[in-house]
Amino acid sequence: MTTWNNLFPKIHFHPILLLFIMISFLTGTFVELFILFSIVLFHELGHYLMAVKFNWRIRKIMLWIFGGVMDTEEHGTRPIYEEMLVICAGPFQHLILQFIIVIVSEAHLFSQSILDLLFYYNTVIFLFNLLPIFPLDGGKLLQLFMSKYIPYKKSYYFTVFFSMVVCLLLIILQLTVFSFTLSTFFLFIFLFMENRMEWKRRTYAFIRFLLKRYEKRNKFRKRTSQIQVMASDSLMDVFSNFYRERNHTIYIKYPNHTTQVLHESVCLHHFFSKKSYIQTIGEVADKMK
Repeated sequence: MTTWNNLFPKIHFHPILLLFIMISFLTGTFVELFILFSIVLFHELGHYLMAVKFNWRIRKIMLWIFGGVMDTEEHGTRPIYEEMLVICAGPFQHLILQFIIVIVSEAHLFSQSILDLLFYYNTVIFLFNLLPIFPLDGGKLLQLFMSKYIPYKKSYYFTVFFSMVVCLLLIILQLTVFSFTLSTFFLFIFLFMENRMEWKRRTYAFIRFLLKRYEKRNKFRKRTSQIQVMASDSLMDVFSNFYRERNHTIYIKYPNHTTQVLHESVCLHHFFSKKSYIQTIGEVADKMK
């Protein structure tokens, strides 16, 4: 059921947006900023409407100059196809807006200079959001694609680290090769800091992923994978091999060459309910004998 909060989510404005508003007043580019902000709203509307369609729980929408972030607990807990539709719904809005611009241009309802700005910024924001930088749509799609073929933790950690590297590379190019613009420089600094913060809380994000599995909210998992681990491995080492949309059968190898089999639900139960944070998978298995 769609909740009241989902119908009317809280909208927050990131401090960097306020910084750009100040810059626009100082540089006389307030009209350009208003056009950018309107396109960003239209972009986020696509994410929001698709998320509501799938009954996602949405805490808030954070808006900044070249995009926004829909704060939800559902990333990593929903089917891959569902997340892909929610992510792609944002860029799809730009195609709709491009079509509207063409229709309005043919009808001569607005000045051509305004329509040219709309066309230009709509194209720029569309392409910008496809950059492989988290939390841009391109970065999310990269992580989503990788999580289909490698364990969730590796895909998530790689995406955040890769995003920081790309941001640093673009900052260096901005200072040495491309023509320098203050707004672009601040933008990539902001994205780098966002990913740096995401990197610091990467363990929390992974624990949240595991907790959703433990709560059995991933009812869509149909595929089963086998994981081979040593008895001396910690539970977190075992969890690091978990894939999205799969159940896991864990084969534990002991030094005496014997093997014991556990299901992932047993390991998650010991970790979250019995708080076996420092126990090895072998110690957990021994308790089950």
